[in-house]
Amino acid sequence: MNALDELTESFSHLPGIGKKSAARIANSLLKADSFFMSRFAEQIKTLQEKIKPCSVCGAWTEEDPCPICSDVTRDRSVICVVEQPQDAATIESSHEFHGLFHVLGGVISPLEGMTPDKLRISSLVDRVKEGAVKEVILATNPTVEGDTTALYIQRILADSGVIVTRLASGLPVGGDLEYADRLTLARSFRGRTQF
Repeated sequence: MNALDELTESFSHLPGIGKKSAARIANSLLKADSFFMSRFAEQIKTLQEKIKPCSVCGAWTEEDPCPICSDVTRDRSVICVVEQPQDAATIESSHEFHGLFHVLGGVISPLEGMTPDKLRISSLVDRVKEGAVKEVILATNPTVEGDTTALYIQRILADSGVIVTRLASGLPVGGDLEYADRLTLARSFRGRTQF
């Protein structure tokens, strides 16, 4: 296996990149100028040294605590709980949420060895116990594992005095009813709002 094949193989291990996309990326890098290649290689080499999870919320950051946790203008009475750091970044990019985040680091999945003690649930409970939090929004993915995790957290926080809410789920904008699955339709009906 030559260097190009090895690089293609490495790229194909990244999520969402198949063999053909990996080959296109590797071949495009062969055509790139040396300045870009040096900078790109350095960025990959130092990524894990520079980016760490925030000690408060668990989102990826270069500064600790992260800019969101440090921002005094954020609504500290609301915490949005997400599965992974990239979920916090996705919600933040919508510019609709102005509270704080809490990254669990996964979901409860006993078959994969992910039990509640391996997630950042106890640190969420500690943040709620500090007293400033009035609402916890559970923004786990609408999967069996995401729902199980949300239900588990809801039960843990039941006696805490905070309001526990769940993100609405249902039909996407621009989606057709004929392509919606039964679970999505059921959630859409349960989560309907007055027009």
